[in-house]
Amino acid sequence: MNKNNTVMSVELTDLTVFRKGKVRDIYDLGDELLFIVTDRISAHDVIMNQGIPGKGEMLNKISEFWFNYLRDVVPNHVITADFESYPEELRKYPQISGRSMIVKKVERIDVECVVRGYISGSGWKQYKNSEPVDDKIDLYGNKIPTGLVESDKLPQPIFTPATKADDGHDENIPLERFYDIVGSQLGDQIIEVSLRLYKTAYDYAYTRGLIIADTKFEFGLDNGQLILIDEVLTPDSSRFWSVEKYQPGRGQDSFDKQYLRDYLSGIDWNKEPPPPDLPEEVIENTARKYREAFNLLTKQI
Repeated sequence: MNKNNTVMSVELTDLTVFRKGKVRDIYDLGDELLFIVTDRISAHDVIMNQGIPGKGEMLNKISEFWFNYLRDVVPNHVITADFESYPEELRKYPQISGRSMIVKKVERIDVECVVRGYISGSGWKQYKNSEPVDDKIDLYGNKIPTGLVESDKLPQPIFTPATKADDGHDENIPLERFYDIVGSQLGDQIIEVSLRLYKTAYDYAYTRGLIIADTKFEFGLDNGQLILIDEVLTPDSSRFWSVEKYQPGRGQDSFDKQYLRDYLSGIDWNKEPPPPDLPEEVIENTARKYREAFNLLTKQI
């Protein structure tokens, strides 16, 4: 696989850029937005020099699958991901076919709604460094029993919100701060919907051999109605583990960019720009992880 055969950016010169993120290029269509998922990949909030071939299409199609699967839980912002049904002025850009969708432009709620079903990542770090009170550990406002080991399944999924700090890193916030931002009534609704989305997706993924250890949802308001936006349950926004290989007490192999992070942790890089060039082997193995998740979740070979 040629590491240069990637789509790092799509320049639609006759359209207005709405926002460009680490992975997505978003264009303004008036009352709608055009989401384009590139093959860019970031680690430690730094975009790598090389992309992961096919990653954008896989992420886009995974999100499309989940938006369809979960629409009975909560409405979402997708209008269409069918390139052939796009307006004529967009169909002249065949490079966006398969890696884009047209969505509603709505009022975004600036909180990342993280649901954790297992104790891992930053949650595990917080847990093991916290002092128990009455045999419970406070994890972002949730009372968790003591005695858990890394990657243990929690007694029940928990909601742990986050915001974006000025430096671009996710910043976990207590529930009190979450309610200050969104209000009590909307806050209760977001938590209830987030937990229901997680449970519905978890049950399906488990039948496909995947554990959703945790994930991040984002929401917006469409004329006052709560809807699911952005991406949903992709390897970039979720931690996927193998049901067959799952073993508490250690870190798990993930179907995401953890392989890339592990490689970067083993070399002499200070996690600041500029990033190091990625070896072909790292690019190929990272792409394989994404393909495995894509194939398992969407039943495609």
